[in-house]
Amino acid sequence: MPLDPQVKVLLDQIAAAPGPKLHTLSAPDARRVTGSMFRVPPERAEKVAKVEDRKIPGPAGSIPIRVYTPEGSGPFPVLVFFHGGGWVICDLESHDGPCRALTNKAGCVTVSVDYRLAPEHKFPAGVEDCFAATKWVAEHAKELNVDAGRLAVGGDSAGGNLSAVIAQLARDAGGPKIAFQLLIYPATEAELDTHSHKTFTDYFLTKDDIAWFWGHYLRTPADRKDPRIAPALAKSFKGLPPALIITAEFDPLRDEGEAYGEKLRAAGVPVSVTRYEGMIHGFFSMYEVLDKGKQAIDESAAALRKAFAK
Repeated sequence: MPLDPQVKVLLDQIAAAPGPKLHTLSAPDARRVTGSMFRVPPERAEKVAKVEDRKIPGPAGSIPIRVYTPEGSGPFPVLVFFHGGGWVICDLESHDGPCRALTNKAGCVTVSVDYRLAPEHKFPAGVEDCFAATKWVAEHAKELNVDAGRLAVGGDSAGGNLSAVIAQLARDAGGPKIAFQLLIYPATEAELDTHSHKTFTDYFLTKDDIAWFWGHYLRTPADRKDPRIAPALAKSFKGLPPALIITAEFDPLRDEGEAYGEKLRAAGVPVSVTRYEGMIHGFFSMYEVLDKGKQAIDESAAALRKAFAK
């Protein structure tokens, strides 16, 4: 299919905008430039019953988290959410909008994790923070008014990668028990040699951007073979939690996300894979201007509700 008309308008606006390309910037400058790209202005932010910023213990100091609580009495199911941004950019603010929407639509507490970013903190810092946060949520379920037996992980792009990795680590460690994994256009491999990587080199997430992100995150080329970086390289996919994998037609990460779904399915894991035609990487977070972004949030929330009901 062709690009969605709404996406084409968006890409034309980006192309016409002045300013340097992401991959030419330092990480701090890239964070400043992209800081407001996905952020929903406070006056348009969806209201939830309660939002609380906290700091929890981590392996290298405190980890900032943001806890979103929906209306109701609880105990609620809980989604531990890891934001995207190539392990280098984005934060709690950039993904505040989707977290609010998922909290209300899925009827769950959402705990958004502000894990350490590269290159200041290369792999495995982000993985360690996300696993520590997931364990903390399970251990402090009563304090958060959540049900640790209905705990999901989820995220977009790098956050989808981290979600898949945390699901594997939790399985291998014997807990915490994860009920569901929401993987939104996840990075699951590190070789960058799929058909979609070779074909969609300049649709918002460019080939140069991808190399820039990986260059900041990896310590050595050998890291590419580590399943905590490339979850598709895990020795086994059996016993992993059910999953929804969302991909975008014009996304370099499309094929590896869909291939990961096939690996899960072959191992007997219940999985649903939805490709959004005409869409680009990042469309989930662009739900204010892309109708299919809204659809993806609705689909994600429905999948979470269904998983939590079990």
